[in-house]
Amino acid sequence: MTSLDPAPPRKSPSRPEDRRPLGTGPLTSSAVFIDRSLRHSLRDGEGLLMAVALPVMLLLLFTYVFGGAIISEGYVDFVVPGVILTCAGFGAASVAVSVNRDVTLGAMRRFRTMPIVASTVLAGHVVASVMRNLLATVIVILVALLIGFRPTATVLEWIAVLGLVALWILAITALFACIGLVAGSPEAANGYGFVLLFLPYLSSAFVPIATMPDWLQPIARHQPMGPLVDALRALLVGTGEAQLLAPLAWSIGITAGAMVLTAVALRRSGDR
Repeated sequence: MTSLDPAPPRKSPSRPEDRRPLGTGPLTSSAVFIDRSLRHSLRDGEGLLMAVALPVMLLLLFTYVFGGAIISEGYVDFVVPGVILTCAGFGAASVAVSVNRDVTLGAMRRFRTMPIVASTVLAGHVVASVMRNLLATVIVILVALLIGFRPTATVLEWIAVLGLVALWILAITALFACIGLVAGSPEAANGYGFVLLFLPYLSSAFVPIATMPDWLQPIARHQPMGPLVDALRALLVGTGEAQLLAPLAWSIGITAGAMVLTAVALRRSGDR
């Protein structure tokens, strides 16, 4: 009588975390999606060019066409902070469309099947946009220097300017990413974002607030762009003492609010 070989021991079912591939933590997946967004930006040469060309054209338009009618001398020093922030808005607006395409074309659903944190997809869009916008901001400042912009800022004041601009770019980009997540189509996402691009024109970015109607002046002073433009102008050309509390509060508050709304939207869009 032959003996049967003992059956091999049965393996216990692996837990989900046991099946997770190595290197799919939040930092790694964020780096992958940042690289993905940057590659898309480089491939979209026309979009990248327009993100830089539009603010430069706006700077030249206001300086050489409207500047003399608004402020007779030194208008380029007055207008540069507003153009910098407008540049941030133009660059961040494309994030709403990019995120919405991921949602509506099915890429987000596919990413949800992978062992990654879903929010890292948006982190890739946001971080890549911040990097593109900072580059565009540097180009705008260089063009401004060529046409007569003469800042008086010290090294510490330039660091403060960079910090304020980077924080604002992060805030508005996070907000645009949230808009892209909840919009019904790329066209709708683009339309909602376009509305936010009017904020610089309702502030002291291009004209003194004193020239506005009385009922509009409080809105211009207390909306997010108002204190931010004034702080950048004070730091760059010394128009007064820079008040940093209000612009910091606006930027941090918008970023935090966008993150909360994005987290809620991600939970509700699981089947999109």
